[in-house]
Amino acid sequence: MVIWIVFAVITAAIIASLLHPLASGRVRVNGGEADAARVYRDQLLELDRELQANEIGRNEYEYARAETARRLFKASEPKREERQRLPHPRHPRRWLRLAVVAFLPLASIGLYVLVGSPDMPSRPLQARLEEPGQDIAILVAKTERHLASQPDDGRGWDVIAPIYLRTSRVVDARSAYRNALRLLGPSPVRLDGLAETLMAVSDGVVTEEARQVLEQSLTLEPDNPRARFYIALSMEQAGRPDEARQAFEALAKQSPADAPWLPLVNEHIAMNGGAKAGADPAAPGADPAAPGNPTQQDVAAAETMNAGDRQQMIRGMVESLDAKLSEDPNNFEGWMRLVRSYAVLNDKDRAVGALKRGLAAFPPPGEQGRQLLALARELGIATEGATQ
Repeated sequence: MVIWIVFAVITAAIIASLLHPLASGRVRVNGGEADAARVYRDQLLELDRELQANEIGRNEYEYARAETARRLFKASEPKREERQRLPHPRHPRRWLRLAVVAFLPLASIGLYVLVGSPDMPSRPLQARLEEPGQDIAILVAKTERHLASQPDDGRGWDVIAPIYLRTSRVVDARSAYRNALRLLGPSPVRLDGLAETLMAVSDGVVTEEARQVLEQSLTLEPDNPRARFYIALSMEQAGRPDEARQAFEALAKQSPADAPWLPLVNEHIAMNGGAKAGADPAAPGADPAAPGNPTQQDVAAAETMNAGDRQQMIRGMVESLDAKLSEDPNNFEGWMRLVRSYAVLNDKDRAVGALKRGLAAFPPPGEQGRQLLALARELGIATEGATQ
């Protein structure tokens, strides 16, 4: 009932504001003539002062005074012809006011019935907090209210931390993970969550603090694939491709053949100059001629090269991939490889350029565009203006 009273008050206020201009029967005429006459009188006084100060001659004074006086008289004359053409003030027609009064309430009620939910019973906030159902926002609000009164509830911090991270509240997630670790102690899940939060805060860069957290996670679970992946990624971001390749290869060897993270690990291995684990160019599903994919001969040749020659070989493959994508930009996997390749080579400018071109072919509103942006954030590539 209260909501209907509020709606009635708002409707009455809006109607009153619209009817107020229609309630007056007078039409005000602009007083521009009076303003002009005042200006000309001021000019006459100014001429008198200039004459007394000998700033103008007598002839100039007489001429200017006569001209100003003529304009003053003209501005002071009653403009009968214009006044005769002005419409006589009249009150607005009654039907217009009645139309406004009737139309607005009916239109608002009809719109509410069309798009609103008038049959839904109202529920106070307290009732919604007590029975949140599947409403994540209410669940978060309920947990936050609980933690505000009991900040030493480690289980509450442990529950809300990953929710904060999934909803991009990374600063809150960082605080929640730290509180959970302080109160409940370290665990691989909490440590990995804190590391991912720290990387999200730093736009995908594995900072030194995040690396220390990941190493602590590995002491508790040496075969933790997530921690091992991010540590290898930190080597890649630091410009140490040989160490990164070895770390990724070690992770690939320990991973099951159907591990969901294995394709991403293989991609990093290839980008750092190695061969994908389990890759067989002669296999039916393989495509050795795909842009940027190393052939079996390339891999064999790379194994006999020194670090400098291998790096030069990688750069040549990346440039070849770049040229092929310029000719055929409808290759999403190619853009992903190209952006990652330039990031591995520490060529940030070309990485940003490749990101912009890839987003031009696969705009961010689509799933592939969002994946390109996520990859850029993971690699620490600036995304500002990339979609323009």
